[in-house]
Amino acid sequence: MKFDGADRSGKAREAFFVELYREHRVSHRQLGEALGLEPYETDGLLKKHGVGLGISIEELRPQAVALGIARPE
Repeated sequence: MKFDGADRSGKAREAFFVELYREHRVSHRQLGEALGLEPYETDGLLKKHGVGLGISIEELRPQAVALGIARPE
């Protein structure tokens, strides 16, 4: 497989920023902005690189409560 310089450079930039995210040095938003991605594209990129979103149960709990209030059963 042959890669041109721009492709290699883009892949290296992507890997660099994903690693910064993995190390908690940039946020999800910053990662997406740096790579020109929409939030859902950023999620896909992280999945492709095997990186979780790093959201704990404690961080999700307020969202779950808000959803329960917004849409009661």
